Amino acid sequence: MTLTDQDFDDLISLIALCGFQEIMPHFRRLEGGDIEAKTNASDLVTIADVAAEKFLTKELKAKFPNAIVFGEESASEDANVLKNHKWEGMSFVIDPIDGTFNFASGAPIFGTMLAIVKDSETIGAIIHDPVMNDTIYARKGEGGFYRQADGKEIRLKVSEPVSFDQATGSISWTGLDHDMRVRLLSNQARSLNFFGYRCAAHDYRILATAKAHFLLYSKMMPWDHLGGTLIHSEAGGYSARFDGSEYRPQTIDGGLIHAPNKDMWDELRYELWR
Repeated sequence: MTLTDQDFDDLISLIALCGFQEIMPHFRRLEGGDIEAKTNASDLVTIADVAAEKFLTKELKAKFPNAIVFGEESASEDANVLKNHKWEGMSFVIDPIDGTFNFASGAPIFGTMLAIVKDSETIGAIIHDPVMNDTIYARKGEGGFYRQADGKEIRLKVSEPVSFDQATGSISWTGLDHDMRVRLLSNQARSLNFFGYRCAAHDYRILATAKAHFLLYSKMMPWDHLGGTLIHSEAGGYSARFDGSEYRPQTIDGGLIHAPNKDMWDELRYELWR
C-alpha cells in the first residue's frame, strides 16, 4: 500500500474537516458530563476526543481498508491495542485532541495529530490546529511544510543551533521520578527561556517553525510523538532517546530529545543532566 499525492492532500482535508465538524462545535461548550478523568485529574477525555477519533477511524478505514487504524482513546480503553500491534504494513495513529486539558479548560492550545507508519517507519505526519485552521505536515524524504488557512505554504526549517545559555525549550517531565524532575528543571533554569503548552501538537509547531530550540519528553506514546518527530526531522532537526539511540514506532520508553542538530543535542544532554 502506498500513499499518492492526492491521498495525502485528502488526509489533510479530512483532518481539517474533523476539526470543523467534530471538535470546534464543542469548544467552550462542554458541560460537566462531557469531561472525564482517565488516569488522574489532569489526564482527561471529552466527548469531542471520542467523536473525533471515531470519525477519523471510520473515514480512514473506508479509504484504506487494508490499514490498521488506532488512536489514543481506543488504546486507553484497551491496552492490548498498542501492546499487540506489530507495526507491519500501513498504520494510521491518531491523537484526536492533543492538549485535551487545554481544550477542556477553554484554552485554544490543542491540535489533532496523525502519523502514517509503514513497516515500522513513519512516512507521513499531519498536525492540524482547528482554532486557526492551519496545518504542519511532512512526508518522509520530502521536507516539512506549514499550510496556512488561506492555502499559502511555507517550507519548514528548524532554528539555528545556539549555546545552551541562549536556548529556549520545553521539558515535559510527567513520566520522570522526583529526583530527575528536580535535576532537569533546575538545569533548564540556566537556559535563556522556557515554555509549557501542555500540548505536543503546538510544541512541535513552534519547534519546526524555528520559534524554539529544543523539546524534551519523558512520556513516549506513539500518537504524541511519531508525527512530530518526522516533521522535526524533515525540517532539518535531530532527535534521539535519552541514551542517544534512535526513536522508533515501537519505542514507548527511554525519553526523547529534539534539537536543531547533533552537536546541540549532545550539549543539551550534557547540560540538562549535569
